[in-house]
Amino acid sequence: MAKILDGRIAAAEVRSEVALEVAGLKERGVPVRLDVILVGDDPASVTYVASKERDSQEVGIESRVHRFSADVSQEELDGLVGRLNAERAVSGFFIQLPLPKGLDSMSLISSITSAKDVDGLSPESAGRLSVGLPSLLPCTPHGVIQLLKRNGIELSGREAVIVGRSNLVGKPLAQLLLRENATVTVCHSRTRELSAVTRRADMLIVAAGKREMVGAEYVGEGAVVVDVGIHRKEEGGLVGDVRFDEVEPMAAWISPVPGGVGPMTRAMLLHDTVMAARMGPGS
Repeated sequence: MAKILDGRIAAAEVRSEVALEVAGLKERGVPVRLDVILVGDDPASVTYVASKERDSQEVGIESRVHRFSADVSQEELDGLVGRLNAERAVSGFFIQLPLPKGLDSMSLISSITSAKDVDGLSPESAGRLSVGLPSLLPCTPHGVIQLLKRNGIELSGREAVIVGRSNLVGKPLAQLLLRENATVTVCHSRTRELSAVTRRADMLIVAAGKREMVGAEYVGEGAVVVDVGIHRKEEGGLVGDVRFDEVEPMAAWISPVPGGVGPMTRAMLLHDTVMAARMGPGS
């Protein structure tokens, strides 16, 4: 029976560390503030932003949400990004995605200065990560790394296979695993004999975005399995990209959905905000 990679426990550890750092920065007169740009009324986005506000409050980070209707202009959002880049009191900020149709999210994300890019998604941040320069890291990939490390799982020398090559997870996660001296294979929709590739992995990270895609035939005995996917079931509840009940008996470690990577993503956003405050002009 696999051990559980419990993201709730690891995230609580991160939040405790962040709270101590926030308190220390405030004693030195350094503001720690996280701003969010929220456009439209997508229920998932509204709920997610509200949870991030609660997380910020818990650790002592000031949080401000800039709310806009779905018909806001690109120019108005461009102007706000410019002002947040320049405002010294703002440690970091992000744009809640997806944006409504008609808005160019990549243009907006590209305008965020890397020093305040707490989502780590701008082309500049991605470039700094790829060449090994200091940068704020994408929250979900960083959360995966921290989830593994905080459970005592050695990454150096591991054969890691990632299923999914998105800019949000797959590509940056490959870079972070390489930093940890893992040997990394990235798979995608054109990968031939996918199950043969994934079965040889010591560590299998699934971020394909396809509900319950990975079953026992994809997993080698004793592998570490991390499920990044999250999907809402029609009958209620959440599942991931991995068929948990089928894979769990074969794995050494496995992350659940919910309660695995999700809490770590939120926790690493707080971590990045503190990092941005520490490196900012007011520090």
